[in-house]
Amino acid sequence: MSTLSMNGLGSGLDITSMVNALVQVEGLPQQQLQQTRRTDQSLITNLQVLNSKASALATLGQNMSMPSALNLFTATTDSSAATASAGTGAAPGTFSVRFDQAAQNQVDVSAAMSTWPADPSGAPAALTLVDSTGKQTQLTPASTSLDDVVTAINAAGGPATAMKVAAGKDASGNPLYRLQLTATGSGAAGAFQAHQGTPAQLSAGTATDLMAQPGAAMVTAAQDAKATLYAGTAAQQTIASSTNTFTDIVPGVNVTATAAAVGTSVSVTVAGDNAGIEKQAGSFISSVNDLLAYISQNTAVTTTINAGGGSSASGGMFTGDSTIRSVQSAITDAVYMPTSNGKSPSELGIGILQDGSFQFDQSRLDSAMAADPKGTIASLQEISARVAAAAKNASAPVTGSISSLISGRQADAADLTARISDWDTRLADRKAALTALFNAMDTSLGTLKAQQSWLTSQIAGLPAYSSSSSSK
Repeated sequence: MSTLSMNGLGSGLDITSMVNALVQVEGLPQQQLQQTRRTDQSLITNLQVLNSKASALATLGQNMSMPSALNLFTATTDSSAATASAGTGAAPGTFSVRFDQAAQNQVDVSAAMSTWPADPSGAPAALTLVDSTGKQTQLTPASTSLDDVVTAINAAGGPATAMKVAAGKDASGNPLYRLQLTATGSGAAGAFQAHQGTPAQLSAGTATDLMAQPGAAMVTAAQDAKATLYAGTAAQQTIASSTNTFTDIVPGVNVTATAAAVGTSVSVTVAGDNAGIEKQAGSFISSVNDLLAYISQNTAVTTTINAGGGSSASGGMFTGDSTIRSVQSAITDAVYMPTSNGKSPSELGIGILQDGSFQFDQSRLDSAMAADPKGTIASLQEISARVAAAAKNASAPVTGSISSLISGRQADAADLTARISDWDTRLADRKAALTALFNAMDTSLGTLKAQQSWLTSQIAGLPAYSSSSSSK
């Protein structure tokens, strides 16, 4: 219950200010707790940033150390009519391929018509589409309007889509249209048939093949792309693809041809992608430096000169923290220790500088790749695996050293918050007690002042006597 204060009505004193000043002095321990909590919260934020950097480095190192992760290759062709790409399963070498046929999607157009036919009952006739596997898709338009037929075909999700194409006028001047049906699937597997009628009528042989009607036509036949390896030899081999891209034409190599390539032979060359490996290695070292720089930034000691010429030093958030020093040492050692095959990281272009950061020399890695590609790749992957392990030991949820440090600081911050809250209650009670005390003092002073005023008025009202009048 709060105590009512009229702020010195009896004494004229500013009781509120006096009480607040006293409470502020008594609340100095709480202010110290609040400052400690702010420091802890700043440290927690910095630790979380460091943990994120360590986690990202662990992921990068782990990905780089996976089998075939650095088995990178490029594939080029000697013709602008074809392109090639190589994956991790490729191998260096050159081969030739002759492109014989391009892939096509089937395109059909119906005979010209003004409206869609009706069945004997007067309802719009059913339409059945059949794909290359024999699967049937039946649909019934909402009306005999060709627009409704197009809508029904496109909504059915069958083997073809439709559009309405103008086809002139009939003898009476009515506009005519064709239905253009285009396969949704590429190559021979996308072939389809279109019949006016239900699946039952199709089975009974009474359905009408739309493309067999006078004026209808197959504009483009469904066909696969075809190519030949070792053309003209006893090992001649024909390969097919539903698209103009031949996947794994040899293991790990894809080749895409344009229509201009049909009838020509193209030479494909597969080579190691040193530039890709160097890019990954450079990104990896940059990520290591990013983490180490953040640690250095937060452990640096700053010296300040005061006006009197004296100096004072202040450390960063991580200064003196043994856990952070251990993380820094573990990452540094993981990068710069020799590998199991006897290679020094410096041979791979990874050099350490005076400030503890690392420098990546692309030319040295290029030389190492030229001299011993397999050994160099193995060394890079060993280093990345070591760094990934060290970074994971630091950042793993719950068990990581940085994660544990964060959890401990968060527990401290929670305890400080509870203690600060207790101080809020204590200071509120103290303020109420001081206010009540000062109000009582104010009341007493008011009473004394009233008595003083009364006595003063009584004394002033007493009769005055002189010595001359008393002697008579």
